Amino acid sequence: METKAKFLQEISQYKDYDTDLIGKAFDKAKELHEGQLRKSGEPYLIHPIAVAIILAQLGMDDATLVGGLLHDVVEDTEYTREQLVDDFSEEIALLVDGVTKLGAIKFDNKEEAQAENLRKMFLAMSKDIRVLIIKLADRLHNMRTIEYMRPDKIIEKSKETLDIYAPLASRLGIYTIKFELEDISLKYLHPEEYTTLKAEVTEKKEQREKFINDVIDEIKEALDTMDMHYDIMGRSKHLYSVYKKMVLQHKQLDEIFDLTAIRVIVDNVRDCYAVLGQVHTMWKPIPGRFKDYIAMPKPNMYQSLHTTVLGDHGEPFEIQIRTYEMHRVAEYGIAAHWKYKEGDTSGNQNNEDMKLAWLRQTLEWQKDLNDPKEFMETLKMDLFASQVFVFTPKGEVIDLPAGSTPLDFAFKIHTDVGCRCVGAKVNGKMVTIDHELNNGDIVEIVTSSNSSGPSIDWLKIAKSSTARNKIRQWLKKQNKGDDVAKGKDALDKFIRKKGYDPQLVAKSAYLNSATKEMKFATLEEAYTQISQGGTLLSKFANILFGYFDEDVKKEQKRQAEKEEALQVNNVKKERAERQRRENPGIIVKGSTYKNLMIRISKCCNPVPGDEIIGFITKGRGISVHRKDCSNIQALPEQEQARFIDVEWEDLKVGKSYAADITVLGNDRKGIFSDISRACENLDINIEGVNAKSDKDDRVRITLTLSITSTQQMQKVQRTLRNVPGVTSVYRSKS
Repeated sequence: METKAKFLQEISQYKDYDTDLIGKAFDKAKELHEGQLRKSGEPYLIHPIAVAIILAQLGMDDATLVGGLLHDVVEDTEYTREQLVDDFSEEIALLVDGVTKLGAIKFDNKEEAQAENLRKMFLAMSKDIRVLIIKLADRLHNMRTIEYMRPDKIIEKSKETLDIYAPLASRLGIYTIKFELEDISLKYLHPEEYTTLKAEVTEKKEQREKFINDVIDEIKEALDTMDMHYDIMGRSKHLYSVYKKMVLQHKQLDEIFDLTAIRVIVDNVRDCYAVLGQVHTMWKPIPGRFKDYIAMPKPNMYQSLHTTVLGDHGEPFEIQIRTYEMHRVAEYGIAAHWKYKEGDTSGNQNNEDMKLAWLRQTLEWQKDLNDPKEFMETLKMDLFASQVFVFTPKGEVIDLPAGSTPLDFAFKIHTDVGCRCVGAKVNGKMVTIDHELNNGDIVEIVTSSNSSGPSIDWLKIAKSSTARNKIRQWLKKQNKGDDVAKGKDALDKFIRKKGYDPQLVAKSAYLNSATKEMKFATLEEAYTQISQGGTLLSKFANILFGYFDEDVKKEQKRQAEKEEALQVNNVKKERAERQRRENPGIIVKGSTYKNLMIRISKCCNPVPGDEIIGFITKGRGISVHRKDCSNIQALPEQEQARFIDVEWEDLKVGKSYAADITVLGNDRKGIFSDISRACENLDINIEGVNAKSDKDDRVRITLTLSITSTQQMQKVQRTLRNVPGVTSVYRSKS
């Protein structure tokens, strides 16, 4: 474990820190965590020290490092917040309190606890964004040492990291943390894919580096003639980003353009575009692969020019061009504010304000979301949403979640504009309010003073949490004096319009059941919502019609139940068959994972008792072959590295496997009937048949049988050899 002197020396290489203050925090953390151990068995003090070092690497200020050292003392020791204020300051107490979980409060479920913890953290973040930076450093070190946790906890924490904390790091532009969090999560959520991908990337590393070095030399030669100061380097894409592209875009590794990129860093924006022009004269750019994040920065204020060009031999590669200041922001995000400027945590500068705009929006809509599930879903939507950039008629850039509509744009401009919206012009053409916006669209909102305002249906059209929140608020503020009566009257009229009698359909029992089904607290609330228009009226009425029809058509209902039972039976059969195919009863030797993708190869169809071998395929898990399969034996030596040892699980009663056997014999009348009868007598099902005869009156019949074991297979073979006219029976190898 690091000594105090060694720790202070290590952090001093990143910044000139107040060693007296930080040393005092080190001593306090050591005193309070004395005797506490981590899951690894190491002293607990190792964790806050590691968190503080990560914060120092980001260039954070003195108070943040103190907060990192003490972030667990209030939660895990008898030390109180009041003592923390007395010993240090209110500022540091605020940082520690923001990171501290709500340990004293009991929640009904994990989701509720997680939602409330995040709510508290966001509220603390609104006062000081350093709370989140400490939390990210805390999570990063915990993920670096996650192997000491229980397997189920590893999966749970990895999912949470990928869902919440990596996107939060991205939102703050701290890509150094984001990339590492994503790669570690991938390692534990998809271990096989991670290992395979890492090996494939490493295998081609030397070849890529030679290519990149050659390209760098060419660029250097060109830039040296342009009288500018620059730095140039190559960088490899992190594994999770590669994995995501391969999964989402169904691409192979060789198809990913930016596996390795070249980064050019210059003094100013003018030089960025000058370098871009030079690059495009040297290599042909690929259409649609140029992105100008300088003119239109990402929401986290990331700026850079990205272009993908074709090399001399047709190989695509990416070049990124940015200034030194842009590079600092790209690496450290909002932390760059502390790394290169002292003290000011108020976020007065425009860049910092823009980076945290999403946080203020989150704090706005979270007040109205009481359901933890809805809170978490909306949070994830805001964190993960890729952006679309559009323009106002005056040329102002507006960023919105991908898939946004003119409604989202209108509410982003102003609440009144959104509420009075009746349509929009996109690129000069009239569109409806549910039109999907694209990058570069010029949007003009059409408003009307006679507009009736938002309806419930607008909640389905709006994609951004900002717009949805403002629509909900508007609906709540409307006059609800006679809404119940209006809703009841609208329901009666709709029932009559559909040819039903309201007295029979709108009975108390039906109404109360429909209220519960639609998850309203009371019938009055249901009537109030119906009065506001939208599709709720038809949905509610259709539920009532369903109840009514069910009661008056009992005979039809019985028939429907009978048919449903048959359908359920068929579904069960299909499920059982699917399970038989998807769960072949084979495991990887030595593996603790039960959910590996394993399938039986159709070329040789092994059955229990056969000697088998696994082959790691690209993107389709592990295919299992018989060891004597001709396809396996014919593989070249370099492919044999993908073999993996597998074995049969304990045999389950009634579990069968498809297996092929070949029958040779004389082509006489009735030979197949005799073969079929022999299988039937053994209670073996024939799943498929392929028969061919030749000019010499010989016949070759390939049977696909449902077999439970090699013993049963041998019995079938012995029986079929005794069929008149059969000369040979053997297993098909491929």
